[in-house]
Amino acid sequence: MTTTPAIVLGISLIIIMFGMGLTLTLDDFKRVIVNPKAVLIGLVNQMIFLPAIGFLIIFIFPVSEAVAIGLILLAACPGGATSNLIAHLARGDTALSVSLTAVSSAITVITIPIIVNLGFVFVQGSGTAFQLDVIQTIGQVFIIVLIPISIGMLIRRFKTKFADKMDRPVKVASGVVFVLVVIGLLIKESNNIVPYFQQAGWLTVILNIATMVTGYASASLFRLNKAQRISISIESGIQNGTLAISIATVLLQNSTYAIAPAVYGLVMFATSVVVIYWGNRRK
Repeated sequence: MTTTPAIVLGISLIIIMFGMGLTLTLDDFKRVIVNPKAVLIGLVNQMIFLPAIGFLIIFIFPVSEAVAIGLILLAACPGGATSNLIAHLARGDTALSVSLTAVSSAITVITIPIIVNLGFVFVQGSGTAFQLDVIQTIGQVFIIVLIPISIGMLIRRFKTKFADKMDRPVKVASGVVFVLVVIGLLIKESNNIVPYFQQAGWLTVILNIATMVTGYASASLFRLNKAQRISISIESGIQNGTLAISIATVLLQNSTYAIAPAVYGLVMFATSVVVIYWGNRRK
């Protein structure tokens, strides 16, 4: 991807993260201490089970390098503002969902470069020439994720009415940005989109469903209530596609790695409708 589109995408992601920060408070982080059981189970699913399932999928199924790396990027980017909305609509524990998003966003600053580097070694072999600079990547992810989230939280802390007023416009803008990014990628990779969709489409469905089922099963195993099970399932299975696309195009500078996250963005909305219907029916 050329420099200008990459810069635009990076700025767009910063705006999205800023919008997410407008919805967060310090209480969302404090819940880790107040209610550690549910949060820890959710984090284990997001930080361990999700990447493990991603690696397992590309180990079992023969896919191109571009699709394999794209799936690893998805597996490295859990949660996001979308998962909070879906958890709310599905009648899950919204506070738990927000807390998991807040904490995982902070942790992924460190875990993303580690998981992505492992992904390249796994796909290309131990002699791979390409590796992300861990320190540099941590700094870049920190700039496009944690700083805008922190600014959004500060504004919410001192200008609550303004934060509430901006919540809906920023969410709408975030959705529009994501759609435009997906459309742009599909146009740019129009010659490859059919074979990539054939490869990535059903694999993203497997990743999505397998991680959701794992999240719900693990929460059930530890006897969490149904609302908490739903939220952990959603936080485990709904990945941050926008962040994955940004890493592919801005940090890795390879738009083909963004195809799987883009395809996933379309798949995610379909499965989300099913989960929302199921959550309301159970209620």
